[in-house]
Amino acid sequence: MQTYGSIIPGGPTLARILPKAASEARDPPLSRETKRRLGVLAWHEAHGKSVSLTARHFGLSRSTVYDWLKRHAKGGTRGLQERSRKPHNLRQPTWSSELEQAVLKLRTEHPRWGKDKLVVLLRHQGLTVSVSMVGRILRRLKDAGRLPPADLRDPLIVHRPQIRPYATRKPKDYVPRVPGDLVQIDSADIRLLPGSAHWYKHFSARDVVCRWDVLGVYGRATAITARDFLDAVIDRMPYAVRAIQVDGGSEFKAEFEEACREKGLRLFVLPPRSPKLNGCVERAQRTHKEEFYQMLDPPDSLAELRRLLLAHELCYNTLRPHQALGQLTPQQWLLASQERG
Repeated sequence: MQTYGSIIPGGPTLARILPKAASEARDPPLSRETKRRLGVLAWHEAHGKSVSLTARHFGLSRSTVYDWLKRHAKGGTRGLQERSRKPHNLRQPTWSSELEQAVLKLRTEHPRWGKDKLVVLLRHQGLTVSVSMVGRILRRLKDAGRLPPADLRDPLIVHRPQIRPYATRKPKDYVPRVPGDLVQIDSADIRLLPGSAHWYKHFSARDVVCRWDVLGVYGRATAITARDFLDAVIDRMPYAVRAIQVDGGSEFKAEFEEACREKGLRLFVLPPRSPKLNGCVERAQRTHKEEFYQMLDPPDSLAELRRLLLAHELCYNTLRPHQALGQLTPQQWLLASQERG
């Protein structure tokens, strides 16, 4: 019978890694700057060892090339590694320990007072000191960890954490496949007359699969008006809505979130400054602005404007061909998809 010795788990891997780690410990990997310097010296060696020619070719001074040659001759590749630029002679503190303790005591007692006020108090104590010296002492105390940072928060302002227990960002693996899987909602300011101080708030909802749009216009944008528009979206879309995506606007919080929760809708909120992630409804906003509001003879009332907008919505969904749908209307696309099964 033949007996084999015990095998250490992971032994072959360690056998490959340990020699490499030991080699890197002795000779650390070269930095990009060191490799560049080696390339300069190699070019210098291959072109007649002319320092002037090498300096002109690489845009360097002759003294720099001479310095690199000297360092390479003395220490080899390691001699070309970057060295510390820290000055050999550093400025040493010129103040006494008594002055440092006095500054520390005053700043601890008055954490909101700056160096300009502290220097006045120190002079009252008979200590001769400049404002800049007090600043250097404070910096030294902070760097040494002896002076904790002052709490500069306003005690009269209550900072309430932003808690969104319901809305979340859309997961990357959530892909809308059928109508209702994702409806994007956005709002925009509308002024019917150029330069007018009176404006309305327009809401658009677009299904990203079949491009069915629901539109609304209100006197202002609040969470309550957004909730009312959500009810209109649920009523006027010809299929069940399962998820809503909005930006971080205040109108899409509070009552709007509560309404989504009550209706069992998933609510996705975009990260800040990312309108491209709501691209379908952003494009819808432009379309309705160009094809409806800019062509509109301003009505006399908000009720009349809503009636005209509802007629535009019907035309958009049932009559206007869509390039994204192969020149079909959203209604035709839905009927064709139902026939396909």
